[in-house]
Amino acid sequence: MIFTAQAISLMYQFWIHTELVGRLGPFEWVFNTPSHHRVHHGRNLRYLDRNHGGILIVWDRLFGTFEPEVRRIKYGLTKNIDTYSPIRIGYHEFVDLARDVRSARGWRNKLGHVFRRPGWKPPDQMMTSETTEAIRSHASLSAQRA
Repeated sequence: MIFTAQAISLMYQFWIHTELVGRLGPFEWVFNTPSHHRVHHGRNLRYLDRNHGGILIVWDRLFGTFEPEVRRIKYGLTKNIDTYSPIRIGYHEFVDLARDVRSARGWRNKLGHVFRRPGWKPPDQMMTSETTEAIRSHASLSAQRA
């Protein structure tokens, strides 16, 4: 039964990786669709860390991580890693996380790197112009949603 469930999940994951299928009406309230999954792969600020569901999208709706596809999606990473090494591709986030934790001052900041949102920085770290621009964009998107 486990292998059957895994096979069904794998087959479902196959069809949601397409741009050929648009919106699917009421089906989208419960199930993950190509539209929802495109958001998951987006690097647009609005789409970061959204739509994690494999088959069901209801969990994202319940936990506040759901985002509908409303704009053209830019695919990829927010910062390219410039490598084809499968080891580096698979583990670069853990290496970056370990470096952030090691360099953080105090346990609160160390835990913040592990448990807060992606890209979180301690409040005492100086913000770069890139970070400031990202915050402004995020604030304007939040205002548009309200």
